[in-house]
Amino acid sequence: VQLQASGGGFAQAGGSLRLSCVARGLTLSHYGMAWFRRPPGKERDFVAGITWDGTSTYYADSVKDRFTISRDNAKNTVYLHMNSLKSGDTAVYHCAAREYTTAHDMGVLNPQFWGQGTLVTVSS
Repeated sequence: VQLQASGGGFAQAGGSLRLSCVARGLTLSHYGMAWFRRPPGKERDFVAGITWDGTSTYYADSVKDRFTISRDNAKNTVYLHMNSLKSGDTAVYHCAAREYTTAHDMGVLNPQFWGQGTLVTVSS
């Protein structure tokens, strides 16, 4: 199983970025998916989750109304659309998968699979 995250880079405060996570070696439609992030010198935190069928999403308070998680199971891809970026969003972002898990529980239960990170840097 491989989760390949991409789309990180530099952005100015107030700007936008879109992260992608392509899954290989698993049937994405069977997995709840989530994005986590690790800011410099801090612990990894849950950012957003989406149920395996895309019917429900759940967000950390810090990103609610700014970030949107979505999925395209036909493309085996999950996205994180990040708007109104702040310097506090600077972090390495990881995608994660857990079989048949709800959006909320993706932030509670340990994922089965992790992707490598993609770095997002937001300048103020």
